[in-house]
Amino acid sequence: MDGKRIDLNLLVTLEALLIEQNVTKAAARLHLTQPAVSTQLSRLRTLFDDPLLIPAQRGMTPTAKAIELLAPLRQALDQLRATVVTHGDFDPRKAKLTVAIACTDYAQKALIEPLAIELRDKAPGIRVAVRNLDLSLLEAQMARGDVDLGLMRPEDTPPNLRMRHLFDEQYVLIGRRAHPRLRRKLTAEEFAKLEHVVVSLRGGEFATPVDKTLATLGLKRNVVLSAASFLFIPEIVANSNFVALVPARLVSHRTGRLKVVSCPLPVEGFAMGMAWHERNHGHGGHRWIRHLIASLVGLETSGRKRGTARP
Repeated sequence: MDGKRIDLNLLVTLEALLIEQNVTKAAARLHLTQPAVSTQLSRLRTLFDDPLLIPAQRGMTPTAKAIELLAPLRQALDQLRATVVTHGDFDPRKAKLTVAIACTDYAQKALIEPLAIELRDKAPGIRVAVRNLDLSLLEAQMARGDVDLGLMRPEDTPPNLRMRHLFDEQYVLIGRRAHPRLRRKLTAEEFAKLEHVVVSLRGGEFATPVDKTLATLGLKRNVVLSAASFLFIPEIVANSNFVALVPARLVSHRTGRLKVVSCPLPVEGFAMGMAWHERNHGHGGHRWIRHLIASLVGLETSGRKRGTARP
């Protein structure tokens, strides 16, 4: 390919075509006519010596070369856009903006609560609308603009959305501070005999992967309550002799009435990330919100970025 023949506008069109996989939708995205985009697609095919997009039953299907091009193309164009449009164009103290965030109850406590408090100080005109996370609907909700940001496990993120890893979460064992049998170093047998509260997001289940691990040791846990949410567990544990395994960030600021200890068994944690649609990627306000969330979990301090983003 002759580098002298590259037209930057063609690369922007290629990005839109690969994202939308539809000439009409790409044209609307670029504010161009459909014939103009079709002409540019023809030039792109010549430039890359590849069909790039093949007609399919619904829209178009990218070729193998097109799929390989998307990630480096996005990265290059993003760097160029960042040079032209910076965070300095957005003044959070003067902004009027509503951001819709879809997340689980855990994320509401671990991320939305500190975000809402921080916004009152740094951006009082920005409101947050929290929505329940429904992975089956998320991509369509974001495409329509009903949801701006999703907080979820990175592996659950739909492939067409952008994603940034935020942090890795671990589980801790909690009980009331004066619990008579909760000690810093428990044996697996002592752990199993405690009265446990578990969380079943589908409702009514009394077993988790921890119970499978116990079974390999010939032990069975004493589960007395199955809850549908993590949020009320610290309160009920603080007022009873129940114990529970919960994500550490859920109780990081509530240790006054609780005793927090390590589980004597290996418990697999999980990662948390944030996902967003291409339509919001370059918006100054949404970029600032994503930057703020990253800073709240310690990803961005002193101007250094430690997180990674999927193109």
